[in-house]
Amino acid sequence: MAAAAKSWERDLHELVVARGPALVGYAFLLCGDRREAEDLVQDALVKTFARARTGTQLDNLEGYVRRAVLTTFLDGFRRRKRWAAVRHLAGGEDVTAGPETDVGNRVAVRQALGELGARERACVVLRFYEDMTVARIADELSISEGAVKRYLSDGVRRLEGLLGPVRPPAAEAIDAAQASVRLVNTRRNR
Repeated sequence: MAAAAKSWERDLHELVVARGPALVGYAFLLCGDRREAEDLVQDALVKTFARARTGTQLDNLEGYVRRAVLTTFLDGFRRRKRWAAVRHLAGGEDVTAGPETDVGNRVAVRQALGELGARERACVVLRFYEDMTVARIADELSISEGAVKRYLSDGVRRLEGLLGPVRPPAAEAIDAAQASVRLVNTRRNR
């Protein structure tokens, strides 16, 4: 029993050291907030390692964690949406932030992603950040390929309205910062 505990602890440590920043970057693209992204990754790690996936390769563990990040994000989005619908019943005044200043392309992309619904945002992030195919996204989200195409079409159309035209992603691996900049730069390089 003690050997199994050491094994999952070692696996967890290796995953966090090797892929932690990439996981947080992925979560950030989904939620748009650094602290919330870190919380999403933490929750996903707890969910993944609570199932004692000892002996699983590090690449497979990352896939489990990414899937948990995505489902945790979608579940939280649904909860926030339900709360927004009944929040007025709780009374009290809403506090609104003052006008924000645009500090660069990353802010523009973050704001534009924030305008998308949860499924649209998930499909766009999986397509343009994870470079997944439509079939793979459909499998990942457990929806039809037609639904993925519709979410991508709607999401890209809304992003283009906010940021300008978006070109298809390159087949190379990119990190979260490059994904944000690429979406904005596509409108400049027309």
